[in-house]
Amino acid sequence: MRGRRRFRAAAAAGALCAPPTPAGCSGGGRVEAAAPKPRPAPTPVWNASPGSLAAVGDSVTRAFDACALLADCPEASWATGTDAAVNSLALRLLGPEKVAGRSWNLARSGARMADLPDQMTAAAAERPELVTVMMGANDACRDRVTEMTPVEDFRASFTTALAQLRAGAPKAQVYVSSVPDLRRLWETGRVSPMGRQVWKLGICGSMLADAEDLGAAAEERRTRVRDRVVAYNEVLREVCAKDARCRYDGGAVFGFAFGQAQLSPWDFFHPSRNGQARLAEIAYREISRK
Repeated sequence: MRGRRRFRAAAAAGALCAPPTPAGCSGGGRVEAAAPKPRPAPTPVWNASPGSLAAVGDSVTRAFDACALLADCPEASWATGTDAAVNSLALRLLGPEKVAGRSWNLARSGARMADLPDQMTAAAAERPELVTVMMGANDACRDRVTEMTPVEDFRASFTTALAQLRAGAPKAQVYVSSVPDLRRLWETGRVSPMGRQVWKLGICGSMLADAEDLGAAAEERRTRVRDRVVAYNEVLREVCAKDARCRYDGGAVFGFAFGQAQLSPWDFFHPSRNGQARLAEIAYREISRK
């Protein structure tokens, strides 16, 4: 009786195992306290209404050829423009009274991914709540296919760019647009005689050269360019996914079917004002998504 009372008292105190040696108990029957599991760090909540915006990228974000021939037209930019007809992302998020003082267009026509780290450093200096990225078309749009930026170089530059932003603006959210489908732009613009003539001046030769040539070699060349754009977009998705405050558009811009109305009437390649408005719609939808 006395032994039973001792056993029950010990068991009530958690000093013995029943049965005597299950997993988790010491050989002497003592219970080993389980180590507390580390709690995962909370994922930052996405702010669908940021109060400031910096845009980085290339000629699309500068609205090149949207308003006039061979000229930037930043007022029509999908990201930071003030044109009411475009209804840019900045107008939608900030309102017209705040666009001038709370948004910055740091993109540069002709820029490639290797230029993005410097642009991101400049963006970080403004301490924006949101940074928009649309970059990569010029890495595929070269005079020749062999001059396209290698995928690993593209990855290294994008990774460095995000690190540069985080060094100066660790809490900034990032919206990353996919690279447009350049082959679709060729398919849309090539039906225009004027477009074909303009393309002969040297716009995106890797895709648009010999626009009427449907032979096997020309088709293989265009396929290689499109495949490279697909690879670039996969890099954007993968690298962005490693940053809790980065949101990739899921291929929305790549999948958008640009029509004649969405292409510049001067070069039949860059977005027109209408095309800029469609890009703004896509960005706002993705950023507003919970």
